[in-house]
Amino acid sequence: MQRLFSTFAHGWPGNGLLLLRMLTGVALIHYGIVDLREAHQSLPIAPQIIAAGAGIFLLVGLWTPVSGALVAIAEVWIAFSPPGDPWIPIILATLGVTLAMVGPGAWSIDARLYGRKHIVISEP
Repeated sequence: MQRLFSTFAHGWPGNGLLLLRMLTGVALIHYGIVDLREAHQSLPIAPQIIAAGAGIFLLVGLWTPVSGALVAIAEVWIAFSPPGDPWIPIILATLGVTLAMVGPGAWSIDARLYGRKHIVISEP
Protein backbone atom coordinates (compact mmCIF):
# COMPACT_ATOMS: atom_id res chain seq x y z
CA MET A 1 0.00 0.00 0.00
CA GLN A 2 2.88 2.36 0.76
CA ARG A 3 4.07 2.00 -2.84
CA LEU A 4 0.76 3.38 -4.05
CA PHE A 5 1.01 6.57 -1.99
CA SER A 6 4.23 8.31 -1.03
CA THR A 7 2.60 9.94 2.00
CA PHE A 8 -0.72 9.86 3.77
CA ALA A 9 -2.09 13.40 3.92
CA HIS A 10 -2.13 15.04 7.38
CA GLY A 11 -3.78 18.24 8.58
CA TRP A 12 -6.57 19.85 6.57
CA PRO A 13 -6.09 17.59 3.49
CA GLY A 14 -6.24 14.52 5.73
CA ASN A 15 -9.40 15.82 7.40
CA GLY A 16 -10.92 16.48 3.97
CA LEU A 17 -10.15 12.93 2.86
CA LEU A 18 -11.71 11.61 6.08
CA LEU A 19 -14.90 13.56 5.34
CA LEU A 20 -14.88 12.37 1.72
CA ARG A 21 -14.45 8.74 2.82
CA MET A 22 -17.18 9.07 5.44
CA LEU A 23 -19.65 10.69 3.01
CA THR A 24 -18.99 8.11 0.32
CA GLY A 25 -19.09 5.14 2.71
CA VAL A 26 -22.32 6.21 4.41
CA ALA A 27 -23.99 6.95 1.05
CA LEU A 28 -22.96 3.55 -0.34
CA ILE A 29 -24.22 1.71 2.73
CA HIS A 30 -27.48 3.71 2.73
CA TYR A 31 -28.23 3.12 -0.96
CA GLY A 32 -27.19 -0.52 -0.63
CA ILE A 33 -29.69 -1.10 2.18
CA VAL A 34 -32.44 0.82 0.38
CA ASP A 35 -31.85 -1.07 -2.87
CA LEU A 36 -31.84 -4.43 -1.08
CA ARG A 37 -35.16 -3.63 0.62
CA GLU A 38 -36.74 -2.61 -2.68
CA ALA A 39 -35.08 -5.33 -4.77
CA HIS A 40 -36.90 -6.29 -7.93
CA GLN A 41 -36.91 -9.92 -8.95
CA SER A 42 -35.51 -9.14 -12.41
CA LEU A 43 -32.51 -7.10 -11.22
CA PRO A 44 -29.30 -8.58 -9.85
CA ILE A 45 -28.48 -7.50 -6.29
CA ALA A 46 -24.76 -8.33 -6.51
CA PRO A 47 -23.63 -4.78 -7.41
CA GLN A 48 -25.50 -3.30 -4.44
CA ILE A 49 -23.93 -5.84 -2.08
CA ILE A 50 -20.45 -5.22 -3.53
CA ALA A 51 -20.88 -1.44 -3.31
CA ALA A 52 -22.19 -1.58 0.29
CA GLY A 53 -19.32 -3.88 1.34
CA ALA A 54 -16.77 -1.61 -0.30
CA GLY A 55 -18.49 1.33 1.42
CA ILE A 56 -17.75 -0.27 4.79
CA PHE A 57 -14.09 -0.59 3.84
CA LEU A 58 -14.00 3.04 2.65
CA LEU A 59 -15.65 4.19 5.86
CA VAL A 60 -12.82 2.81 7.97
CA GLY A 61 -10.11 3.48 5.39
CA LEU A 62 -9.06 -0.10 4.77
CA TRP A 63 -7.75 -1.14 1.32
CA THR A 64 -8.88 2.20 -0.04
CA PRO A 65 -7.53 1.85 -3.61
CA VAL A 66 -9.12 -1.58 -4.06
CA SER A 67 -12.36 -0.48 -2.39
CA GLY A 68 -12.57 2.66 -4.50
CA ALA A 69 -12.07 0.65 -7.69
CA LEU A 70 -14.76 -1.85 -6.62
CA VAL A 71 -17.13 1.02 -5.88
CA ALA A 72 -16.53 2.49 -9.32
CA ILE A 73 -17.13 -0.83 -11.10
CA ALA A 74 -20.24 -1.67 -9.08
CA GLU A 75 -21.76 1.80 -9.41
CA VAL A 76 -21.19 1.92 -13.18
CA TRP A 77 -22.91 -1.47 -13.35
CA ILE A 78 -25.83 -0.05 -11.32
CA ALA A 79 -25.94 3.11 -13.46
CA PHE A 80 -26.37 1.09 -16.65
CA SER A 81 -29.02 -1.19 -15.18
CA PRO A 82 -32.41 -0.34 -16.72
CA PRO A 83 -34.66 1.16 -14.00
CA GLY A 84 -33.84 4.15 -11.88
CA ASP A 85 -31.96 7.40 -12.10
CA PRO A 86 -28.32 6.91 -13.16
CA TRP A 87 -26.96 10.12 -11.62
CA ILE A 88 -26.48 8.96 -8.02
CA PRO A 89 -24.50 5.86 -9.09
CA ILE A 90 -22.42 7.99 -11.47
CA ILE A 91 -21.59 10.42 -8.64
CA LEU A 92 -20.72 7.54 -6.29
CA ALA A 93 -18.55 5.93 -8.99
CA THR A 94 -16.72 9.23 -9.42
CA LEU A 95 -16.15 9.49 -5.67
CA GLY A 96 -14.85 5.91 -5.63
CA VAL A 97 -12.37 6.60 -8.43
CA THR A 98 -11.28 9.79 -6.67
CA LEU A 99 -10.59 7.96 -3.42
CA ALA A 100 -8.77 5.18 -5.27
CA MET A 101 -6.46 7.72 -6.92
CA VAL A 102 -5.92 10.14 -4.01
CA GLY A 103 -5.69 7.68 -1.14
CA PRO A 104 -7.19 7.33 2.31
CA GLY A 105 -5.43 10.11 4.22
CA ALA A 106 -3.80 10.00 7.64
CA TRP A 107 -7.00 9.14 9.52
CA SER A 108 -7.35 5.62 8.16
CA ILE A 109 -6.44 2.05 8.92
CA ASP A 110 -4.32 2.03 5.74
CA ALA A 111 -2.14 4.81 7.16
CA ARG A 112 -1.72 2.92 10.44
CA LEU A 113 -0.88 -0.37 8.73
CA TYR A 114 1.15 0.81 5.74
CA GLY A 115 2.33 4.32 6.65
CA ARG A 116 5.90 5.25 7.36
CA LYS A 117 7.20 4.05 10.70
CA HIS A 118 9.54 5.93 13.02
CA ILE A 119 12.34 3.82 14.42
CA VAL A 120 13.75 5.10 17.68
CA ILE A 121 17.15 3.75 18.63
CA SER A 122 17.84 4.14 22.32
CA GLU A 123 21.28 4.76 23.73
CA PRO A 124 22.83 1.77 25.55
